[in-house]
Amino acid sequence: MTGRPGAPDGTGPASTGLKLDVDGAVATVTLHRPERRNAMTPSMWRGLATIGDSLPPQVRAVVVRGDGPSFSAGIDLRLFTPDGVPGEDPLADPLSPGFGEWLAGLQAGFLWLHRPDIVSVAAVRGHALGAGFQLALACDLRVLADDAVLCMKEPTFGLVPDLAGTKPLVDIVGLPRAIEMCLTTRMVGAAEARELRLAEAVVPAADLDAAVADLVAALLTHDAATVSATKKLLAGAPGRTLEEQAAAERAAQAELQRERRSASPRRLPRGSGHRAGPVILATGPGGARAAVPAVPARRPARGAFAAGGRANGPRREEFAAGRRFPHACTVRGRACR
Repeated sequence: MTGRPGAPDGTGPASTGLKLDVDGAVATVTLHRPERRNAMTPSMWRGLATIGDSLPPQVRAVVVRGDGPSFSAGIDLRLFTPDGVPGEDPLADPLSPGFGEWLAGLQAGFLWLHRPDIVSVAAVRGHALGAGFQLALACDLRVLADDAVLCMKEPTFGLVPDLAGTKPLVDIVGLPRAIEMCLTTRMVGAAEARELRLAEAVVPAADLDAAVADLVAALLTHDAATVSATKKLLAGAPGRTLEEQAAAERAAQAELQRERRSASPRRLPRGSGHRAGPVILATGPGGARAAVPAVPARRPARGAFAAGGRANGPRREEFAAGRRFPHACTVRGRACR
């Protein structure tokens, strides 16, 4: 299904430079202002929040990409001029009483990409500057074309990065490197981004879409409940001690298996990738028992998840062996570090 959600009066995401395409469990959000290198406006950020609020329940993976040669050149600089951007309200005054609420509404367009029920992937080519870099940082994973350039540009304009990008940046590269990147506002190329762990893979620009499709296919091979519980558990780890994380693991396992036990034996969780079939009780650590399918029969692969007629099972096995999503292992024949 292809959709561009919005109201008839032209106030929806489609009219603010965004496109939404939903194909089964995968939603693709495209920044659609190629004539401005996908420079962003407050309407686009509010549109992103609307997309997050209205995602169909079957969506488990979200790909964020830019239309044309750039992911996003950042904020539309015309917003800082007296004439502004046609059709856009002026930026809120930071000293006004409602500024915090206004900015929180814009940040919501980035924060939903961290939700545990989805895995988000940024497909970055060309420029990802300022707000564009923060949007890429909002995603769980980033695949970069070899022409990608990242930069936290806000200090150049006397601003702090304020679209929820500072925490993921510090979490990924560490505080000293984050300070250096933000205060020098230097450009970081794709190869350095990979070394700094800002990219899960760097691929030739022509291979970006295929590499992202392979990664998404691999991410969808496990059932939705397990993926969501695992992402939530991992996301909380940086703020916990080892003992606290161990306790969180125990709680997460118990909750997940409790949900499985309460599920109907003939109906597995939606998005599990299995047809209804015989169920057996399996004994796990500590004697916990959970209902699991005796014969996991996978649905046939469709669309982006099929390769030469092969189903998701072989794709998962080949991914694990380094034969699928090959750019995670090599770039132009060289091993990634």
